Amino acid sequence: MSSDERNDVAEPRRAADLSRIAGSAPRPGGPTGMRRRVLPLVVAAAVCSAVLSAAGTCIAISLTVGAPTAAASAAVQPAANRVTSLTESQAIVLVAQRVRPSVVTILANGTTGVTPFSVPTSGAGSGFVVSADGLILTNNHVVNGATDMTVIFDDASQLSAKLVSADARHDLALIKVDATGLLPVTLGDSSRVQVGQLAIAIGSPLGTYTDSVTHGIVSGLNRTIAISAQPSTAPELLMGMIQTDAAVNPGNSGGPLLDAGGSVVGVVTATATDARGVGFAIPINQAKQMIAAAGK
Repeated sequence: MSSDERNDVAEPRRAADLSRIAGSAPRPGGPTGMRRRVLPLVVAAAVCSAVLSAAGTCIAISLTVGAPTAAASAAVQPAANRVTSLTESQAIVLVAQRVRPSVVTILANGTTGVTPFSVPTSGAGSGFVVSADGLILTNNHVVNGATDMTVIFDDASQLSAKLVSADARHDLALIKVDATGLLPVTLGDSSRVQVGQLAIAIGSPLGTYTDSVTHGIVSGLNRTIAISAQPSTAPELLMGMIQTDAAVNPGNSGGPLLDAGGSVVGVVTATATDARGVGFAIPINQAKQMIAAAGK
């Protein structure tokens, strides 16, 4: 983004501290770009008042429930598209069981500075499997500058990873491990996300509590957040973000934001440091072309 474009962005009335949420103390130039000052700028989102209320609220989700029986008539919907009514808590349990094996913790190691004054740095973030042959999607700021990366799976097994591609503009990166037979997530359609719908986050807060599951709702759409490494630097904009009140913390960066059916609709990337329940995720549609190109 050009300096002219940045200058066109109006300053909010009150600066709010947000941080990208990879699990490490701030280290300038380190592999994760851990904590930055972020100025949220709200754009073009008509916020609905509809929310899911108590945990027992019934919601309708689309689940794959097996092949249709021989007795099923041709007029009946295919099983893969059948709508099943579940309580909110039941939906969360099913999503967690289905998706947790696809979510990973990423340990990134690198250096900051110039030899002989280089300082080792390390950080932790999250990611999720997008292909059976080892492609993993995460945030660019989780792996940026890393000299080596280790991926930890939900069964505690570990594999080294290498960078495949990075998109700094959208804060996305693809890494790859040497493995086959992995369980990829289902990618949803972020253009169909609605304010008030169930939102489920899975990741490794603080880089320690792996496979942690939190939930809330989608609080807003099409948010723009301005991120700067220091108050004196020009802000970097991330646009079209999904806002959620699902609890996300340092270490959740790169993890999936899921809908009630277990499809990934966003990539968790930032959270407010001076407020609770204000987190942001990159819409998954922004990553689909990148994933498709890497799979060729």
